Amino acid sequence: MGAIVMGAAASILAKAVIKRREASFRSWERTSFSGATVTLTEGIEAAAGVLVSSLVVPSHARMGAVFAVGASAAAGYIDDQLEDRFPAKGKGLKGHLGALRRGQLTSGALKIGVIGLGSAVGAAALPHEGGHMRRIGQWTNQAALIAGTANLVNLLDLRPGRALKASMMLAGPLAAGGNTIGGPLACGVVGASAVALPEDLAGVGMLGDLGANCVGAATGMALASLKSPLLRWGALGGLVGLTLASEKVSFSKVIEENRLLAWIDSIGRA
Repeated sequence: MGAIVMGAAASILAKAVIKRREASFRSWERTSFSGATVTLTEGIEAAAGVLVSSLVVPSHARMGAVFAVGASAAAGYIDDQLEDRFPAKGKGLKGHLGALRRGQLTSGALKIGVIGLGSAVGAAALPHEGGHMRRIGQWTNQAALIAGTANLVNLLDLRPGRALKASMMLAGPLAAGGNTIGGPLACGVVGASAVALPEDLAGVGMLGDLGANCVGAATGMALASLKSPLLRWGALGGLVGLTLASEKVSFSKVIEENRLLAWIDSIGRA
């Protein structure tokens, strides 16, 4: 549980540093769905908390965890700050891959590659059992969990508090589960998310790609560290289903039309 405090403290420290240099972060301002101005520096603060907590991961998996989380943060930075420097833009997985097939690189396509690499390295640092083919299967499952969760949290970062609530609901049980690798990562997500949640709910801050990808990757690596193959493959099946569904339907519309989901989604909003 000390990792929760570490994650929260690092996020608070990052928030204080950004506040002192507020004028330097004007490029992080965006217009939200409601037309209000929000800042994506919340994502930097959350990433700081998650990255610091990843340092508590046991030594045999620490560098893999730091690399996976750090690569996702770097990929998010590219999308948040450098998107206009790319020759093309795309929306959704289909849009980015479609542009790539036409020979045009988008920031999103590069982000997919960077997160994929980070996820592969992170998964390689996790324990694997059995023969050669079984180990490859475990590694594939774990890498896909890390990358898939990084993407899912980003897909949810469309309304105040939504991505953070989902991250905390996923990470909470993992933080309490006692897993020596996933526990610190999940605790970091809980601590950093708790610090970010008030401003996110108030509609003045957003995780952005940097924060959402970073928080998602840490949550994904915590999921990937689960010992139960049934839980890991079940989680991956859910991620794949949601990712494919996001190409066809609006998550916001689905949530708004479901009374329970809409109620959870609205809790705490200004």
